[in-house]
Amino acid sequence: MNPPIRILVDGDACPVKDEIYKVAWRLEVPVTIVANSHFRVPQHPLIDRVVVSDGFDAADDWIAEQSNAASVVVTADILLADRCIKAGATVLSPTGKPFTANSIGAAVATRAIMADLRAGAGDSIGGPAPFAKADRSRFLSALDAALVKLLR
Repeated sequence: MNPPIRILVDGDACPVKDEIYKVAWRLEVPVTIVANSHFRVPQHPLIDRVVVSDGFDAADDWIAEQSNAASVVVTADILLADRCIKAGATVLSPTGKPFTANSIGAAVATRAIMADLRAGAGDSIGGPAPFAKADRSRFLSALDAALVKLLR
């Protein structure tokens, strides 16, 4: 028997929680938001909150352990994305960019290079671009498409 389809969300600083809830309610897919501190979620039978310890990577570990081929994982964390892909999950960034087995190696390498550059140059390198309305729209489309594909 196949595991049930569900959305697992790396809840710390996720800018698209409301969009996740809307798609989940429309398609009737359960959502689990995971973080290491208490946070508000809508009172709804499809929405679950998991608060893990504040240990290093506790939320990531929980999500990676729960991931499987029936999971859509939403995270901006490249190393967590890599672990979830290896578990068979579909992984999306909050901007709607899919992490895939073909793209994750380059993303991990780029992350390591940027960390090295930031360590040497301080904060003058900068970080990711600010979250935009187009990112939100792209995420909604990508989440919908990923779930529809799994529901078939």
